[in-house]
Amino acid sequence: MRNLRNLRFGRLDQPDVTSACWDPETDEVICTVGPTVQNPTIQLLRVSEGRNISQRPITNWDAPSPNPDLAVDRILNIQYLSGTATTCLVLEGGDIITVKEDQLGGDDAHIEIVGSIDDGIAAARWSPDEELLVIVTKTNNAIFMGSSLDPVAEVAMTADDLQASKHVSVGWGKKETQFQGRGAKALRDPTIPEKVDEGVPSQHENGAMTISWRGDGSYVAINSVQEGSRRVIRVYSREGELDSASEPVDHLESSLSWRPSGNLMAGIQRLQDKVDVVFFERNGLRHGQFTLRSSLEDVTKCVNIQLEWNSDSTTLAVVLDNTVQLWTMGNYHWYLKQEIPRDVGGASTLSWHPERALRLVFPTGSGLFVAEQVLHSARGSCQQPCDVGAVAVVDGASVKFTPFRTANVPPPMAFCDIETESSVIDVAFGHRNSSFAILHHRGIDFYDIPITNGRAGRPKLSKKTPLPDQSPEYSLPLRLLATSTGYHLFAYRGDGFVSATIGPNDASIEFSPDIATPLLSTATYDGESSIQGYGQDTSGKLYAISATSTEPLGVQFPSLLPTFEIFKPSDDVIIAFGLSRTGHIYANSKQLAKNCTSFILTPHHLIFTTSNHFVKYVHLMDDVEDLEVPGDDPEKDERCRSVERGSRLVTAMPTNMSIVLQMPRGNLETIYPRAMVLAGIRRLIDAKDYGTAFSYCRSQRVDMNVLCDYKFEQFLSSVPIFLDQLNDISYIDLFLSSLKEEDVTQTMYQDTKKYKSSFGAITSEVEATLAAKPSDGKVNTVCDALLKGLQPHKSTNLQNIITAHVCKSPPALDDGLLLVYELMKEDPKVAEKAIEHICFLVDVNRLYENALGLYNLELALLVAQQSQRDPREYLPFIQELHALPEVRRKFQIDDHLDRRTKALAHLQTLDSFDEFCSYTTKHRLYQDALRLYRYDQPRLHTITDLYAAYLESTSSFREAGLAYESLQNFSKATSCYRSSGATCWQECLFAAQQQTPPLSPEAMSQLASALADALWEAKDYAAAATIHAEYLGSLDTAIKCLCKGYLFAEALRLVAKHNQPALLETAIDTGLAEALGSTTEFLADCKAQIGAQVPRIAELRKKAAEDPLAFYEGDRTGGADVPDDVSVAASSRLSTGASLFTRYTGKTGSVGTAGTGVSRATSKNRRREEKKRARGRKGTVYEEEYLVNSTKRLVERVSATQAEVERLVFALVRRGMAERARNAEALMKDVLDAAEVAVGQVFPHAAAAQLRLQQQVNGGGEDGGVEQEAEHFHAKGGDAVLMEWMEARTKMAEPPVLAKMSKLSLLG
Repeated sequence: MRNLRNLRFGRLDQPDVTSACWDPETDEVICTVGPTVQNPTIQLLRVSEGRNISQRPITNWDAPSPNPDLAVDRILNIQYLSGTATTCLVLEGGDIITVKEDQLGGDDAHIEIVGSIDDGIAAARWSPDEELLVIVTKTNNAIFMGSSLDPVAEVAMTADDLQASKHVSVGWGKKETQFQGRGAKALRDPTIPEKVDEGVPSQHENGAMTISWRGDGSYVAINSVQEGSRRVIRVYSREGELDSASEPVDHLESSLSWRPSGNLMAGIQRLQDKVDVVFFERNGLRHGQFTLRSSLEDVTKCVNIQLEWNSDSTTLAVVLDNTVQLWTMGNYHWYLKQEIPRDVGGASTLSWHPERALRLVFPTGSGLFVAEQVLHSARGSCQQPCDVGAVAVVDGASVKFTPFRTANVPPPMAFCDIETESSVIDVAFGHRNSSFAILHHRGIDFYDIPITNGRAGRPKLSKKTPLPDQSPEYSLPLRLLATSTGYHLFAYRGDGFVSATIGPNDASIEFSPDIATPLLSTATYDGESSIQGYGQDTSGKLYAISATSTEPLGVQFPSLLPTFEIFKPSDDVIIAFGLSRTGHIYANSKQLAKNCTSFILTPHHLIFTTSNHFVKYVHLMDDVEDLEVPGDDPEKDERCRSVERGSRLVTAMPTNMSIVLQMPRGNLETIYPRAMVLAGIRRLIDAKDYGTAFSYCRSQRVDMNVLCDYKFEQFLSSVPIFLDQLNDISYIDLFLSSLKEEDVTQTMYQDTKKYKSSFGAITSEVEATLAAKPSDGKVNTVCDALLKGLQPHKSTNLQNIITAHVCKSPPALDDGLLLVYELMKEDPKVAEKAIEHICFLVDVNRLYENALGLYNLELALLVAQQSQRDPREYLPFIQELHALPEVRRKFQIDDHLDRRTKALAHLQTLDSFDEFCSYTTKHRLYQDALRLYRYDQPRLHTITDLYAAYLESTSSFREAGLAYESLQNFSKATSCYRSSGATCWQECLFAAQQQTPPLSPEAMSQLASALADALWEAKDYAAAATIHAEYLGSLDTAIKCLCKGYLFAEALRLVAKHNQPALLETAIDTGLAEALGSTTEFLADCKAQIGAQVPRIAELRKKAAEDPLAFYEGDRTGGADVPDDVSVAASSRLSTGASLFTRYTGKTGSVGTAGTGVSRATSKNRRREEKKRARGRKGTVYEEEYLVNSTKRLVERVSATQAEVERLVFALVRRGMAERARNAEALMKDVLDAAEVAVGQVFPHAAAAQLRLQQQVNGGGEDGGVEQEAEHFHAKGGDAVLMEWMEARTKMAEPPVLAKMSKLSLLG
């Protein structure tokens, strides 16, 4: 639904221009003047655009006709070859001329006739890639030439070519294929048309030939007359091979243009009363047509009609005698977007710019016209509340007007068609969509738009203002703009630009003199009180347009942006948004995106679509630097949404929270983007319009929690307003049932707009959303607030009150049931309806249990009656309960509901202790029972005894022993403490000694011996020594235990205390010798292990650095086999040529497997790989990790042994074994030194690595991009183990800490 709007226009007053082409490098036009009958000279000009069109001669030469039958030579084709900076001209007489300009800018140009064809040339055309030149001679030969103009192929066009295609048409889209009833017509073969074209020539047949290339240069089409037959379109490949020939078409003319996208070829068919543009497929079959129409001339009287597609296949130019028409297609309808008058005479040719798709040049009888169009949507203002979604689509002499808020009519239909006297040029909308004006070639028509309740009606004509009578000089209205004083008209008259302002009461148009600063692109800003017009010059500077002058704004784009819009957050701040031809969108001079395809501005958002099929929302801010463009993440960011491929914006309606998109085919789609909907809901909540906000939440499936989560305190204070605006029981119930504890404004509906105050702090609007929710829960707080607001309306909103109780967390079912019970006393019918509603909200079985839990049998019966239960299930039970006493009834109910604690309390009330004990034992309610009889010692004693027996049966011996000990049952306590293990040896001995009668000495000795043996096994040598010394009287065994634990000082103390010096030699010295031997052996083993493992780790790391592929078992050099004694952990993948990255990052693609059916993502493979990693066998990739961990554990063991060695050395010195002590100390020092060296080699730069890792975590490292690329990959099975191992290798392990050994000074 876009129109073509004039952007640039210029005219060179130069008669006899015969051809023109573009130089895309300099963006200039190269044209030829002549030859003519009067002057057979060709003059080559270079035309450039500035404020005015200017020309610069390149060269000229004489070109007399080489053929007497040809009065004057004619230029058939002109092409600027960018690769060689050469202009190539092909003349009808047969000459092919190249002109190479002076590279230094001089006037000397090299002219060369590079070839000549004696038979003469009928048509010529260069391929789009400038690699091939196709020439058709007048003897019907097609010659294919290369870029050096050497012949590549020559093909004769004969009558046999017409048999190249065997056309079979099934009549799709024809009238013959449509259903026509049960008559005879319906039985006719639809593949046989009623009338078959025979190729009858047109009445204006001139025998001309036309050549047209497909956009990719793969095929070329030649339209020519086959003598004695018909006009035919032949399609050739680049090699000159005939691909197809067109089917016969009556009255087909010479014009031909192949759409660059390649799907259609356009030609002209002249019928009796109309002229059609007909389309052909590459195979030569017809594929649709449309009829030419014009309000400026009679199309049927035009003799020579030419066609030309622009470079992006969007616009078809039709060159008539007096006009150039620009047509576009949408939804299979052809729109006439522009008609540009041209002077009579001159060559009927047109050239599109090869890179700027809508820039064109065409010669006329009196000069050269250069113009540029821009695709522009004529839409009304998006300011609320007048955003009716008005869009005007130009189609020749009519405007298709559609207000999308009133009627969503798909094109090519419209809400209404507005006819004008001549072809429409531009449409402009007035202030707040109250009116619009249509500019056409004969005047301006003004229409008023009636708006009722936000919906626009059919426009009404207010007045017509004709354009001034055209003088003999050329005149063309360009564009129309709405301003504060009316409408501003820009036009081209004579050889310059003029403008005029049309006020509301002006009956005529008076143009002002030449514009000082030509404004090429214009836009309007529709504010609340007025509308202002803005323009942009060739450099991108912006100006404010008034009735008398243009004032610069001080805002400039980087370059001229064909489309722009204005946003004014305040009177002194202006932000301009513009879109370049290449898809770059700017805010003033700041680039926002590089892939924009269309954009629109609303009061709160910049909305734009991208080439990767997203529509994005940018929150408008007061400062350009604060504008934030969302990323391509529609799943996480509400400001980004996926749309259909190629979608473009048509209009936006913030009041409806919707936008209208047009697909590439032309059909429309209206969507309600989440960003727009949420922004609208937030504004409605700010205005306390909860009713409308609720309706949008309901229709757009937005979580209802946003109504209370956004500005929570405001919601609680506005509950009466909320209830009055909803004013519907079902709506209030819907809101209550949607409540949840989650704060949706911080999760799924987080506000992406950044609010800033003058101090850079968050404003109160955001503080409201960040307010802490009550400690008792949001749901309960909201329900309580609504219950308070509903109390005055209890008679009408009883259902809502019940719902509020039920929707609490947890549900307040008791409160709801009590409310129903109160109603039972007042009005049983209302109570029955209430119980029906509460049964609808909650599981009836759960509700029945809650009713029973209230001990209200009437209420339980009422609930049971609403359920689907059989009365035989619940009536006997309720009758049985009814017959019981009150306390017994409560016990039965609580026991039935498994509320054991309450049932136990009821048994206490009944004073049935035996039943209490059995119930406690049955349901293991010992702790509750102990609490209930805390102050009743006899019964507490009984319950404790039951609890102790239960603990003993569950193997909780320590707690059971404590319970028995509290009951003075020391025998049982001793048994339990003994069963609990060696940790309770002290409690066990105490309980054994407290037994009555006491244990015999033999039993006590056996118990102590058993405990001592258990402590020896548990390596608690000090406790074992205590038992042997104090309970068993075995001093030598006690000393042996102490020496075993390296507690030599305590052993010496006991010897001295018991005055047994003989034990010094027999026990102490023996223990010292044993300890010295085991310590020496241990330290020697540690030293040997360090000497073996550390060099191996260094060797493995050197191999990994020198040849990573071999180390990680990638491609082995020389194709060597894996040794049999080496574990092949990674090669279990059987990769056939995987790189190091693909193997150990799990990236698939080039990595193959030995068997295509092998699946690595299995738990079996993972377990196998974990076992390999744990073993760390030599030769595997896991060996280094295993050795590093082993070294770390070894160093830690050496560090832990240091204290024992120090005690051993001290004891040896005390016993006069200084030499042994010195050897042990020296050995320990050697091992510690070796361990320190090992730590430095095995864990190099550990501190630096830890610091670097921390910096990467905090600030992001260089590898962040790689990590982000691989974050979506999840390894499975054995690959997962390898990934974990590689990640562990990248993180430097923390080295073990070694304490300094304190040497004895006595040892020297």
